[in-house]
Amino acid sequence: MHGFCPIASGSKGNSIFIGTKNTRILIDAGLRAKPLLERLAEIGVSPDTLQAILVTHEHIDHIAGIAVLAEKFKIPVFANADTAKGIVDTLGFRPPFKIFSTGDPFCFGDLEILPFSIPHDTLDPVAFTIRTSNLKMGFCADLGIATSLIRKHLELCDYLYLEANHEPSMVHACARPQVYKTRVLGKQGHLSNVDCGKLLAAIYHSNLKHVHLAHLSSECNTEEVALQVVRQELGILEVPLSIAYQDRVSKPIHFFS
Repeated sequence: MHGFCPIASGSKGNSIFIGTKNTRILIDAGLRAKPLLERLAEIGVSPDTLQAILVTHEHIDHIAGIAVLAEKFKIPVFANADTAKGIVDTLGFRPPFKIFSTGDPFCFGDLEILPFSIPHDTLDPVAFTIRTSNLKMGFCADLGIATSLIRKHLELCDYLYLEANHEPSMVHACARPQVYKTRVLGKQGHLSNVDCGKLLAAIYHSNLKHVHLAHLSSECNTEEVALQVVRQELGILEVPLSIAYQDRVSKPIHFFS
């Protein structure tokens, strides 16, 4: 497909496909290989055509499928040096790495990729903006707070994949231990619905075409709550929203330019 599609989004695995006329990549490969390949097949993508996997950070829900994909299909893995070390330590496997530097843009095929720093409890976590032709996309999840740097990088995106992980009252009320609640609500944890909405309102512009709300907690959020709270923060600003699902392929975005 010519566009992008979230394949999985949440604590059980994360992956996004991006395809242009000349380039096909994944951001993260956090599902096990079998379900990841099945979902790619649903959108007509053969793993033989994948040219790279970009990795945001080394948590297992972002790298679980990397060993099989990289070894079987000879797909290079793009990561910064600390994340690459974390991948090797976690998986006990060294894929063919291409090392980028956080904050430095690079080109791959017809994509211009900028990895930028985000606050999360890993070694050197990043989000990405990706430009192709006249389009800019922002993929930003697994962050505790929306910093001014994040707002700056996500300005003027045509498409956004943005974390709306939890509703704080549901975190406080859930049966999880306090250490979990402290982590999720902390500055290196996950972005709440309200904070997602505030970030989206801050970077809104009239050409923003679509936003996927990503990495929803299965225990401390619902699709309805996330959409309602984000829309409340947006007020009169109109933005097409959809959910990036954990258990199935999400709404694909097709490029026509």
